[in-house]
Amino acid sequence: MKKPDPLLERIEAYNEAQGGGVIIRRASKGYSLFVESDGSPIARLRPTGNGDEVEILWWSHRDKWEQIGEFGGVVLPLDEALDFVAKDPYGCLWL
Repeated sequence: MKKPDPLLERIEAYNEAQGGGVIIRRASKGYSLFVESDGSPIARLRPTGNGDEVEILWWSHRDKWEQIGEFGGVVLPLDEALDFVAKDPYGCLWL
């Protein structure tokens, strides 16, 4: 039996509430989000270990997940992080 994963369940529920279109994969201590239609990377949510806070990573031109911004990562509670990703005009189809 699979161990419950409350963060994954919340991400999946958010995706469903927004109409779907995003694949969520649990891998390497985080959650990667991809466009369902073509597999393009959207964002990666990496739990910090502090409550439900996650660091948001973007797919870079160097073909890897990287922090947002030049002065360190963006860390937000999960619901705020999902809203942040959804509102990014270049990164997501939850618009």
